[in-house]
Amino acid sequence: MDILQAIRERKSIRGYKSDPVSQEILKAILETAVRSPSSRNTQPWHITVVSGKALDAIRQGNLEMLAVAAPGPELPLEGRYRERQMEQAQQLFALLGIQRDDKEKREAWVKQGSRYFNAPAVIFISADEAFGDRTPYFNCGMLTQTICLTALNYGLGSCILGSGIRFPDVVRRVTGIPASERLIISICVGYPDWTLPVNKMNSQRDPIENTVRWVQ
Repeated sequence: MDILQAIRERKSIRGYKSDPVSQEILKAILETAVRSPSSRNTQPWHITVVSGKALDAIRQGNLEMLAVAAPGPELPLEGRYRERQMEQAQQLFALLGIQRDDKEKREAWVKQGSRYFNAPAVIFISADEAFGDRTPYFNCGMLTQTICLTALNYGLGSCILGSGIRFPDVVRRVTGIPASERLIISICVGYPDWTLPVNKMNSQRDPIENTVRWVQ
């Protein structure tokens, strides 16, 4: 797939077929993705690919924790940032047929995120705590983007999921990721189920006139 087409067509997939993704394909994706740039070529990322019974165990652990956990803090967004967030939420819930005051369906949807939207594989990105806060996030962000774009070449969809590491102890217990590594992000990977209305969603982008400064 052409890189420009991939960038334009990539979107978050929130529902997958049950078909497994072969280790050969996942390996091919990662062999390309690790060509992502990193500061001074430090390549600060650690990559953990989870599927099968191990992924089922993480899903179950997430749901158990979700049942007793306090709600997470919301980002204090204001102005246009908040408007963008609300526009996406409204579009998403309209596709799902969830009304604003339907607490039960909203909670059920949150559980789907904790289940990684039933993706057959999840990639966890982590980095050594020794790097501190900033460098690994930027570098691992570039790796994450490259994984998602490369996945399109194999007919796969993806979803970058911060909530997938909300309960890091669950992930660590199943995967063995050590406490010395900070969990950065999770990425759902699988074959999209295009029959699901939620996968019709296309989030909007502001025109560059609203976000780009030209200085000459």
